[in-house]
Amino acid sequence: MLRVAVEGGGCSGFQYQFDLVEDAQPDDLRIERDGAAALVDEMSLVLLKGSEIDFVDELAGAEFKIRNPNAKSSCGCGVSFSI
Repeated sequence: MLRVAVEGGGCSGFQYQFDLVEDAQPDDLRIERDGAAALVDEMSLVLLKGSEIDFVDELAGAEFKIRNPNAKSSCGCGVSFSI
């Protein structure tokens, strides 16, 4: 399963963490939409509320991208953000 979390760090204050895990942690919530599911811990859920997670496969590479309406700014590479 895909586990998404927000951690302190990066050049803008917070950064996204993506992990593939076999089991959910006790505080993980399972979010499902259109047949896809992700795990998010309760603390990260507050910072991700209203976000969309998308898998993008472009010429430069494939990656998960998050469109987070709570982010006030982000770094140039889009890995970290501030609120």
